[in-house]
Amino acid sequence: MKKISCIILDDEPMAVSLLSKYVEKTATLELVKATTNPFEVLETIATVPVDVIFIDIQMPELTGIQMMEMIGNKAKFIITSAYSEYALKGYEHNVVDYLLKPISFDRFYKSIVKLQDISSLPKTMETPVKVEEEQEGFLFVKTDGRLVKINLNDLFFVEGLKDYLYLHLRNEKLIVLDTLKDFEAKLPQNSYMRVHKSYIIRLDKIETIERNRIFIQDKIIPVGDTYKAKFQDWMKSFT
Repeated sequence: MKKISCIILDDEPMAVSLLSKYVEKTATLELVKATTNPFEVLETIATVPVDVIFIDIQMPELTGIQMMEMIGNKAKFIITSAYSEYALKGYEHNVVDYLLKPISFDRFYKSIVKLQDISSLPKTMETPVKVEEEQEGFLFVKTDGRLVKINLNDLFFVEGLKDYLYLHLRNEKLIVLDTLKDFEAKLPQNSYMRVHKSYIIRLDKIETIERNRIFIQDKIIPVGDTYKAKFQDWMKSFT
């Protein structure tokens, strides 16, 4: 089976080394080049077809934005950066995902799944050799033309509204332009579960379960037939 060819570009050698290790652990990826030199990437792209480039934004010679403008549609991009303020600018280009440093392997792997889902690239045929422990933390979501940081521990459940999501947080609600499928890939799998075509819940925020109904924050969330077996398997661990 054809693998997903990729390039890693970051001006920090440690970041290049870490991402290279992640690529090695992912069965469907094939590393074409890992470098701190943007000109090496341009030379490679000119002669070798590449599916995706993991690219940093802040680099001394050519910025990630400049590189994406020069490369255009010759490859897709997954941005790797310690600075969330560049996310919106990056999404003007052919960007699949935005990984905020420090990057865990679990979050890296979810980007690959997302890349496969939105393109004709080969699907994952086997699980990675090792998945690091999922890390709780935060996400940046796009709402009202700006990026807003949300702490995952404050996200009780997510409600799908056609092309938008309604994020039910501890003390507020946000409307976000995203799909449930893409948003689910960004969440820690041990903490969240899709229980309905329109709902993702945080499991430790469940207050009451009554037959096929879940109660969270005075909201009654139905368990859909498609997701019932998985949810019931999770419940069995407590009985």
